Amino acid sequence: MSASCLFCKIVAGEIPTTKVLESPNCLAFRDIGPKAPTHVLVIPKKHYTSLNDLDDPALAGELLTMARDIAKSEGRADAGYRIVVNTNADGGQTVFHLHVHVLGGRAMKWPPG
Repeated sequence: MSASCLFCKIVAGEIPTTKVLESPNCLAFRDIGPKAPTHVLVIPKKHYTSLNDLDDPALAGELLTMARDIAKSEGRADAGYRIVVNTNADGGQTVFHLHVHVLGGRAMKWPPG
């Protein structure tokens, strides 16, 4: 847990959020600035600054499985959805706690923009 990390504060219950799904290791909640009709963040409860720091393959699998389950429960699985993990500043990461974006509910263009 990092005392100054926004997502660690959410995990600790210090900052309110709209929970979507929770497990012993992960938490999913709605993004406060959604980029699609469905925009949910899935985070590990343990602080990892970025994907570069994740050293637990089982946790990586749990993050992706939870992302898939959210897409299904939000009704986005059949039409399609996007999973995004931004890593470090040049990769677009702005909150330095590993997180997976689940985006759906509209056609996703490539490249994103």
